[in-house]
Amino acid sequence: MSNASKFGKVAVLLGGKSAEREVSLDSGMAVLEALVRSGVNAEGFDPQERSITELSGYDRAFIVLHGRGGEDGQIQGALEWLNIPYTGTGVQGSAIGMDKVKTKQVWQGSELPTAPYRIVTKDSNAEEIVAALGLPLIIKPVHEGSSIGMSKVEKIEDFATAIAKATEHDAVVMAEKWITGREFTIVLLNGQALPVIRLQPPEDVAFYDYEAKYNRNDVQYGIPCGLSESEEKALQALALRAFQAVGASGWGRIDAMQDQDGNFWLLEVNTVPGMTSHSLVPKAAAAVGYSFDELCMAILEQTLNGVAR
Repeated sequence: MSNASKFGKVAVLLGGKSAEREVSLDSGMAVLEALVRSGVNAEGFDPQERSITELSGYDRAFIVLHGRGGEDGQIQGALEWLNIPYTGTGVQGSAIGMDKVKTKQVWQGSELPTAPYRIVTKDSNAEEIVAALGLPLIIKPVHEGSSIGMSKVEKIEDFATAIAKATEHDAVVMAEKWITGREFTIVLLNGQALPVIRLQPPEDVAFYDYEAKYNRNDVQYGIPCGLSESEEKALQALALRAFQAVGASGWGRIDAMQDQDGNFWLLEVNTVPGMTSHSLVPKAAAAVGYSFDELCMAILEQTLNGVAR
């Protein structure tokens, strides 16, 4: 980028107070270093350490806050109140995207395929849930990211333990039908779906969990993803529709499964995905020729373009 001065003073929002704080610090530092290398007058800003009123001293914000407080519309609302342009999805899309149940309801209302689910509590009848969704199933906190608090339930006897684990992280918990098949992620950048990535965690983990996402080096990332050209285009189109349906914009990620019959199922949306060395957005962007620094600048450009929210 030849004229980085046009961005003025940029706050890279990182850290925060969610369960994903450590990942956000890693992501944010990577983004901050990339912007500085590109000549941007950027500084790290951790809302857990500083008052957000101090953001009034910045011209724009690059949001790399994962989870609650950063990905759910709260910081977006504060930035709008301060009239500071920011990257990514707006208030409403962020709030919907952070809520797995609301996201599913929007997708169902838009006739987009997503796995059946039930909201559950510690008092839920396990037999009724299993009768509705089958086994195995997956238990998820509704408002957490990075697979935090999630458990695969293969036996009805494990249902209560999985609920208890999830409720440590969230008052609202869901059970979701387990889709057996191949897992994919689709990165969206400035209105385009990038090449699909196939996720293949090692066989000793039940699913692409927190450990696999951030700490293991034996997860396989398939680019090309192994789908036929027509299947990949169909999945990219589906992901773009799903992203836009919840009101997401700018950049983000859609996670999906392909079942054993070849059908695609939407899992969830990530409106502030990871930007660490293990993260998927940089991998997909690299497949179409973006360096990490170029990717960060392309995202920052969103603050100049008046991206429709």
